[in-house]
Amino acid sequence: MPAIDDLFARLRQEKRKALMPFVTAGDPDLEFTAELLQEVVGRGASMCEVGVPYSDPIADGPVIQASYTRALAAKVKLAGILETLGGVCPTLGAPVVTMVSYAIVYRHGVERYCDEAAARGVAGLIVPDLPLDESPLLARVAGERGLSLIQLVTPVTPRDRALKIAETSTGFLYYVSVAGITGERTALPPDLVDNVGWLREQVELPICIGFGVSEPEHVRLLAPVADGLIVGSAIVKRAAEAASRPRAEVLKEVGDFVAELLVAMP
Repeated sequence: MPAIDDLFARLRQEKRKALMPFVTAGDPDLEFTAELLQEVVGRGASMCEVGVPYSDPIADGPVIQASYTRALAAKVKLAGILETLGGVCPTLGAPVVTMVSYAIVYRHGVERYCDEAAARGVAGLIVPDLPLDESPLLARVAGERGLSLIQLVTPVTPRDRALKIAETSTGFLYYVSVAGITGERTALPPDLVDNVGWLREQVELPICIGFGVSEPEHVRLLAPVADGLIVGSAIVKRAAEAASRPRAEVLKEVGDFVAELLVAMP
């Protein structure tokens, strides 16, 4: 399993950008999650983000909230998610990170979670409800196990604090495109490119943009100022069709969508 640092070093050398699909673990089941990860990486995705379902939404829009609700109703558990990742991560050749609430990590045990994630080939964690000032413990434990702790910056984060967050983030810095919840959008904030461009001049760490990235036009707009783009709701919405349609068709449609986004990359 390649480390995130190694991935971005290679992409920068090749003058390419990363596309990072987000998938919900266990929607409609974990077998499909593994197949979906294989499909998107096979189509050219550089990394994958796997959402660990949680009952209390943090910044999740209606599409991802609904996928979490379905997965929890199907009794998807953390142990099963990690077991599935252990089977698929070593086969992908692309880093996988988990998007997980700190409540889950804390309840499971910080060291235990990091031990089990690392043992199964997970490359990093995104923990959106963990404040910067409370992150040193998880950052230390994750780092000791070779896991990146990816921090988030939002459009309303003061610039001095954004720089402090960047100093503590490893792997890459997650730039949230909008102050709000996840979800597909027809338009992104007009100052987004300028804000990310400023931050990119200040930090060495790769910057990936997420929230609302859902169309080839978004990719063409944002890729010049970002090192990678994260696509969530647009993937999850398409993947949800697997509950009622032939899975092979749904996998192909998601793969075609990923390929379409990659064509728009500069």
